[in-house]
Amino acid sequence: MLKNYIVIGLRNIFRSKGYTTINIVGLAVGIAACLLIFTIVQFEVSYDTFHKNFHRIYRLATDQKYPSGDIGRNPGAPTPAPDALRLDMPQIEKIASINSIYGSQITLLGNQPEDNLSQKKFIEDIGVVFIEPAFFDIFDSQWLIGNAYTSLKDPNTVVLTRTQAEKYFTRWQEAPGRYLKLDNSLTLKVTGVLEDAPQNSDFPFKVLVSYETFKSSPVHGYTKDNWGSTSSSHQVFLLLPEKYSATNLEKALQKFSDKHYSNTGNAKTIHRLLPLSENHFDTQYENLGDHMTSKSTLLTLSFIGILILVMACINFINLATAQAVNRSKEVGIRKVLGSNRLQLIGQFLGETTLIVVFAMVMAIILARLALPFLREISNVPENIPFLQNPIIIAFIILVTIIVSLLSGIYPAIILSGFEPSQALKNKITTRNIGGIPLRRGLVVLQFSISQVLIIGTLIAITQMNFIRDLDLGFNKEAVYVVNINPDDSLNRTHFEGFKRELLQNPSVVSVSLANDPPSSSNNWGRNFSYNNSATDADFNTFVKYADYDYFKTYGLKFVAGKGYSESDTAKEIVVNETLLRKLGVKDPQEAIGRTLRMGRESWKPIVGVVKDFKANSARDEMKPMVIIASKRNFYTAGVKIHPNHLHQTVDQIKATWEKNFGAYVFQGHFFDETIEHYYHQENQLALSYKIFATLAIFISCLGLYGLVSFLAVQKTKEIGIRKVLGASIVNIIGLLSKEFIILIAIAFALAIPVAYYLMSNWLENFVYRISMGVGAFVIAIMITLLIAWITLSYRAAKAALVNPIKSLRSE
Repeated sequence: MLKNYIVIGLRNIFRSKGYTTINIVGLAVGIAACLLIFTIVQFEVSYDTFHKNFHRIYRLATDQKYPSGDIGRNPGAPTPAPDALRLDMPQIEKIASINSIYGSQITLLGNQPEDNLSQKKFIEDIGVVFIEPAFFDIFDSQWLIGNAYTSLKDPNTVVLTRTQAEKYFTRWQEAPGRYLKLDNSLTLKVTGVLEDAPQNSDFPFKVLVSYETFKSSPVHGYTKDNWGSTSSSHQVFLLLPEKYSATNLEKALQKFSDKHYSNTGNAKTIHRLLPLSENHFDTQYENLGDHMTSKSTLLTLSFIGILILVMACINFINLATAQAVNRSKEVGIRKVLGSNRLQLIGQFLGETTLIVVFAMVMAIILARLALPFLREISNVPENIPFLQNPIIIAFIILVTIIVSLLSGIYPAIILSGFEPSQALKNKITTRNIGGIPLRRGLVVLQFSISQVLIIGTLIAITQMNFIRDLDLGFNKEAVYVVNINPDDSLNRTHFEGFKRELLQNPSVVSVSLANDPPSSSNNWGRNFSYNNSATDADFNTFVKYADYDYFKTYGLKFVAGKGYSESDTAKEIVVNETLLRKLGVKDPQEAIGRTLRMGRESWKPIVGVVKDFKANSARDEMKPMVIIASKRNFYTAGVKIHPNHLHQTVDQIKATWEKNFGAYVFQGHFFDETIEHYYHQENQLALSYKIFATLAIFISCLGLYGLVSFLAVQKTKEIGIRKVLGASIVNIIGLLSKEFIILIAIAFALAIPVAYYLMSNWLENFVYRISMGVGAFVIAIMITLLIAWITLSYRAAKAALVNPIKSLRSE
């Protein structure tokens, strides 16, 4: 029986090659899009789930609550916190600390600390950490050589991952016993090798230095009793016992916080637990990986994938019902020969399944070809497992079953319901088939979805263009930022000499030494007091440490006062408008001459007020800012370059660097690249909208083609009569197109409120955002009408060109 169904199914499939091709292509495109979206979503939600204690692992975060209602959120914890937790909370099963450092220089030595391998140096932007052995009791890792409690027990020891060991020493087996130097200050002995972390891990460590090294190093910020300094680089992870409630531990943490943060000014400091399951998605707190993804983004992509798949199924239904009249005699004969309705439904579902299987094969090929380009719209790695992933295989099987049922059940019920007497007498017409309102409704649904995606895409593109053109309050063009990252072995007095030498270059407009450019992900927050107040302000302020040329180099504009003088050594300060506004100072001129104190430092006069500038992403509100001169905190040199000599000047900057600091690898980038990086995820999302909106309109037009084909069959004789009576091809196109224009208009009316609601919510993520005008909506309907009109005209013209004699002979 099954073999018979397959043979009959294949015969019917190849009998209608045109419609079969459209069905397979439509389903293949829809399924391929769904597969790619599933690959993205499945990869993102799988982050760190491979740890056996995944649901028992938490991160200790530090929040500061101010009387104003502001909350400062920090994923880190002070360095004394881990030991205090071990004493105060023995109920916690395991506690481990890590401290990340960024932009580190690794210099290879040899088999002895004094050996030198031709000054071979590497820069590691991320992945260098000081780490406690207990980390490996909490998180799963595979040790190739050594183990946590021997390899990371002593100071000045380091463990490398397999790839890192091969990068430094060619063969990872040769790494143990070798020496390397970290930032020209710490000489470390390689004592172990770890297998690389999986791609779906937010802990992409490469160079793991013992935590004892961190404790003994005077330059990396470890203190035994300073509870007032919390860095996001220093994070603490906890393993809770089985069936132990995180809620109970958070209650205990309230008492812990009260005990250790009794004197922190106006802010109330409390610790909270962040589950590892939220580590990849909680964008309020940073993680240690290379990116984060919001759950709303994944839900949006999943919803788009489902809609595209449903649209592909709708196409199949429309095309299958359009052909149902042509198979009425076949149904009648089978019923006369004894086939019951259930058998006929099985046969037609079998045919649908065959088509879906063909479409699935084509979809897998399309998805596999598109996989290398997935990196453009997501953060999945280029070599992500596809058919090797059992979850994706299971998803393919599930989609095949669901699509077969969704696409085939309605046409199968319609076809199997024909009465034999009517079918054999050719009395089955489109009216007998019925469902015209349903098919029209499905086309309306298709075009509503495609127009929502088109409108969303246009709004997303407009918003990103708005952000790129936004007045950020500083000049980001033609500024080259050099990372100078000093340590004790680098004489800080050389910085000024480096700056003076750069200024001798006629292509260099100005140079500023600072901790960071105006916009940076590394913003320092501090408590402060204003105007000789005995208490701290009820909010923290961002702090930038910069020399007097900072304002000129980055084009900061003063609304009152001026910048501090060239000779200033942290005696004067500059603030921004937002800081004064939050303090209740309405006129910036009033603040000039008043004093401000950072933490417990000395009082300093305010000499200038700069116009607000964006210190972070435009998704965030404007932050209060203090700019102060402090040479010990200079980590970058911002070089303003004449725009006509950019690349040539960068080469000259590099040569100047190597002349002054040859022991250090040159690191630099253009400032506007940093700004662009802030909106990388939004740009990816906008591009994905473009792609999926294009696929949606393509699938919608296939559905439209199916319905106009159905109508053309229904009106075959009418078209013939009209042509005999003198109707032109344009008249026939109008006849068949009129009602579809109405359907598209209805679809547009339905799409407007949905698109407005969805995109309004998306725009809420940005503090600075566009107002949605009618432009995106008008362009969307024009695009849809144009593409639909081309589709309609092609099919209608095809029907109009049929010989009227042939049309009139049609039964």
